[in-house]
Amino acid sequence: MIKEKLNEIKKLIRLHEIKYARPKGAVKLLAASKGQSIEKIREAFSEGQLSFGENYLQEALLKIKSLNEPSIEWHFIGEVQSNKTKKIATHFAWVESVASDVIAKRLNEQRPSNLPPINILIEVNLNQEKSKAGLSEIEIRPLLNFCLKLSRLKVRGLMSIPEPALVFSKQREHFHRLFELFQTLRQEGFALDILSMGMSQDFEAAIAEGSTEVRIGTAIFGERKK
Repeated sequence: MIKEKLNEIKKLIRLHEIKYARPKGAVKLLAASKGQSIEKIREAFSEGQLSFGENYLQEALLKIKSLNEPSIEWHFIGEVQSNKTKKIATHFAWVESVASDVIAKRLNEQRPSNLPPINILIEVNLNQEKSKAGLSEIEIRPLLNFCLKLSRLKVRGLMSIPEPALVFSKQREHFHRLFELFQTLRQEGFALDILSMGMSQDFEAAIAEGSTEVRIGTAIFGERKK
């Protein structure tokens, strides 16, 4: 079933790229594997999926150790706590949820010297939803400039999870705001290439509005373990 679901998602991503005049391969698939079994991740990996996103450090470390696959690209996509930055900096290639200079500084200082700089995305919360982390538009530039001074970090772009919307036009509206911000920052000279937005329920709208990475979990793996 994982094989069928994974291939269906990849097919849909390609069809949406065509539908919205995006270049082939413009949108990367990140398999959100939080709460999913090692066996399911291994099956997805065997079908060629290399990028996996995890929210909880202890759960992720067990999976990383058990799978022991150097070719897997692990992304930390949950809230980053200060007391966990050392292990995150050691075991992950990407951190997609950086929202403070304190966390950025700790990741930079704790990234092992034998590993390449860790890729980071700045988490954006345009509507300042209290239930979510992330920065407002006016807070993004100071953090970007701060991160650019840190040699063990590589700032790649932005990530955001918008308010849920059932209407397609509303989904596109929020994603469009994020894309405009992304483009503005690029025009200002920030070398950003990743805009991570869109999940199982809204990834078509995200692709339509310029997403370069969609994070799909349940549509590939089924419901998570509680």
